[in-house]
Amino acid sequence: MNSKTHDLSRRRFVGACCASVGTTGLLSSLAQLRLMGAAASPDAPATPPRAGAPAPDFKALVCLFFAGGNDANNLVVPADNAGYAAYASARGALALPQSSLLPIATPGGDGRSWALHPAMTELKALYDGGRLAVMANIGTLSQPLTKALYNSRPDLRPRQLFSHNDQQVEWQTSIADRPFSEVATGWGGRVADLVDAFNANNRISMSMTLNGQNTFQIGRTVQQYAVGTGGSVALTGSTGTPTSVNGVRTSALNDALAVQNANLLETAFGGLTSRALGTSSLLSSVITGNSPFAAAFNGVNTSLGQQLHMVARLVNAQGQLNLKRQIFFVRIGGFDLHDNQVVLGNTANGAHSNILRDISRSLAAFNQAMNQISAQNQVTVFTASDFGRTFNTNGDGSDHGWGSHHLVLGGAVRGGAMYGQMPVQVLGGPDDSGGRGTWIPTTSVDEYAATLARWFGVSATNLPTIFPNLGRFARPDLGFMTA
Repeated sequence: MNSKTHDLSRRRFVGACCASVGTTGLLSSLAQLRLMGAAASPDAPATPPRAGAPAPDFKALVCLFFAGGNDANNLVVPADNAGYAAYASARGALALPQSSLLPIATPGGDGRSWALHPAMTELKALYDGGRLAVMANIGTLSQPLTKALYNSRPDLRPRQLFSHNDQQVEWQTSIADRPFSEVATGWGGRVADLVDAFNANNRISMSMTLNGQNTFQIGRTVQQYAVGTGGSVALTGSTGTPTSVNGVRTSALNDALAVQNANLLETAFGGLTSRALGTSSLLSSVITGNSPFAAAFNGVNTSLGQQLHMVARLVNAQGQLNLKRQIFFVRIGGFDLHDNQVVLGNTANGAHSNILRDISRSLAAFNQAMNQISAQNQVTVFTASDFGRTFNTNGDGSDHGWGSHHLVLGGAVRGGAMYGQMPVQVLGGPDDSGGRGTWIPTTSVDEYAATLARWFGVSATNLPTIFPNLGRFARPDLGFMTA
């Protein structure tokens, strides 16, 4: 058995274990093994052929996940007088002052006027400059739904519609009509499985997570690899020169891990751990010294800013890693704001404003970093979230909703425009699944994700392999990405 076949058999074993043991402690252990051991076979070239910024044919997707359910009703706000009056009436204490809004042009829209949250001044500039697009009313769907169908056919609704955990999984798998036990992969993982052939180097995974394990990047052959905001995640005491105490300890550990064991689990553990150590060493060798993006991220010291800073450094290292495709996952939490969403009487402040301000500054810094290495056309950031939130308020917060508005950033984005259809923002209206403004999505996750996947290199004929429900929707390409 050659090394590639042996490596694949071990991966299949670990994947089979994860699929078979449910929610036991073994699943947790193996999931962590998959996370740290996502390096592929060790027979790739030992010396990457090129150093520096990405090659011209490199592309990266960055999934920015808003954990907890972003209140997109305050991300994109009606700016015309009639629309704003209805908004203010429904939102009550959550309504932003009309004078504080940041109006945006929406060419080709439905005649209504819109604006961004006042905390997003940097993203407003990127929108006006054609780098940022707004995606209207996206959500989990297994097929298009009207309010009549929603009420008459409960079986057509997404599973566990208002549950955080379930909706996070459905957003990250793009499959809303089957449990994860049947799906077993995320749409990012399925994309990675399909396009990994673009990559000449299989010593390190093309799927990197900056914020822990996620469903989005679970693939059948390509597995997510965890990277910290400070670089590769190494075992304590595993770094050092060969003659140092740590170096001798690491050498002994590698020798022990190389011993074949009759116990299949121990053998898999040894192989994954050994490759994880090698991958950590490889990554450390290319993420060294001072960051070239320190000025871009100056003053952006938040968790999100640090995650995006490391993504920028990894993109800058792609010439050394010899990867032509890369998928990153970053996450920001704090969106489950059932209360204290705003400072009453001063809606420019409060928990939600603070989060959006962080997002705006962090994405602007990342955009500057990509400009610095002329990679702006090769890297696309897109947002995702559990769901939107109710249009009306519960007093000083909002509750779980459904359809939500999202953002796409990059030089390949046809920015300065809104895509999709905004809901009719009337409580109990034609787009409200109930009576509180839980918007029935007018665009599916499938259509949104398929547009990104097509730009990333997935052919039209292969899209149904990744998105099995895509054929039920009218728009497999929403048009917000250049060819």
